[in-house]
Amino acid sequence: MRLARPALLAGFAALIAVAAPVSAAETPAKPQPKITYLHAGRLLDQPGKPPRGASTVVITDGVVTSVSDGTLPAPAGATTVELGDAFVLPGLTDMHVHLFSDGDPLRERLDASTRDREDAAYLAALHAKQTLEAGFTTVRDLGGPPRGIRALRDAIDAGEVPGPTIINAGTMISVSGGHGDGGGLNEESYGAFFPHDYNNLCNGADDCRRAVREQIRLGAQVIKFAATGGVLSNVAGGLGQQMTDEEMKAVIDTAHSFGRKVAAHSHAAAGTMAAVNAGVDTIDHGTFLDEPTIKAMLSHGTWLVPTMLAPVAALAQARAGLLPPATIPKAENAAAAERKSHELAIRMGVKIAFGTDTGVSKHGDNAREFALMVKAGMTPAAAIAAATVNAAEALGRSDSVGRIAPGMPADIIAVHGDPLTDVTRLEHVDFVMKRGAVVKQ
Repeated sequence: MRLARPALLAGFAALIAVAAPVSAAETPAKPQPKITYLHAGRLLDQPGKPPRGASTVVITDGVVTSVSDGTLPAPAGATTVELGDAFVLPGLTDMHVHLFSDGDPLRERLDASTRDREDAAYLAALHAKQTLEAGFTTVRDLGGPPRGIRALRDAIDAGEVPGPTIINAGTMISVSGGHGDGGGLNEESYGAFFPHDYNNLCNGADDCRRAVREQIRLGAQVIKFAATGGVLSNVAGGLGQQMTDEEMKAVIDTAHSFGRKVAAHSHAAAGTMAAVNAGVDTIDHGTFLDEPTIKAMLSHGTWLVPTMLAPVAALAQARAGLLPPATIPKAENAAAAERKSHELAIRMGVKIAFGTDTGVSKHGDNAREFALMVKAGMTPAAAIAAATVNAAEALGRSDSVGRIAPGMPADIIAVHGDPLTDVTRLEHVDFVMKRGAVVKQ
């Protein structure tokens, strides 16, 4: 039966009356802010600038509200974190990790036939925890199951799982037979751990546009593609250019049109030059750089993510017989070339952002990269900047990553000793805070 308009209005009024609070006294009380006073012996709040002496960082509900000289007493009701004479600095950023990979190739090969995607998800969560406890509060994950890494990213953001903030790429885009094509692996054994239903392979510019859109549809916040062959690829020979210039341009332009930055896995100089000219945001690895390619990077403002730890780890694995035969000469070539290439890039002034390719090496060992960067010609201060303010700029997240400043999330770490004189101090992080919550002390 249809009600007349006056009857309908009367009914709505009655519902509103029932739903309305009976009195102001029944309104839930607003929760009190959680305030923390963090006392540091020395504070590098703005990497690239000189450190401060004894300082106090005030944090309210996980966000830095003030940074002051001296040790200020905390008011009643506030929490105090006393770090004594520790050296305090922003949480670190690793621009190249693989949380779904073990860093133990023999174990991966032996376990592959019994490992499901669900097993991989639990391992990735463990790796995320290890990474966070090592002082890395932000990472760019550049290859793993797209929905798996998206789920882990969101669980960490919701505070349900401990781990760093993740900027995820999903599956690397590759041409058929290229570095990102797992077709050279045993299909039955690796089907679960390296699923083939994510449409990451492309051939021709139009198909590569489609592949980018597929990864974005599956949750990718950044796009990664294989410009060249790869050391650990068991299908593609060599480390030379594999994707055409036109395919690279299609990948990069499509990603940029969706507001995503783009990382190029690249070893050979020709592939790197093509990616740089196509407008890529970061060159990851850059193993065989030469002066013309470096000049192109300088001209375009392209970031280099050297991942110096990866060839060291891969070469050790190759010599221990842990890698398939096809990968061994590539590991040897990459390890022999990368040091000179990166020394040249640093000397010529290329913008450097910190990255390790962890997942090739073991999770939690990310900070070993710092010593390699210093050996290649960077100062400890420059290496730390690469893992903080530089990485933040390369990510496009300078407003939330890489500094300790009012309005920034309270991602903070502390070490004993001075990493500005001995960068290996960062291999032993004593204190980690993520968004105002103490993770390790």
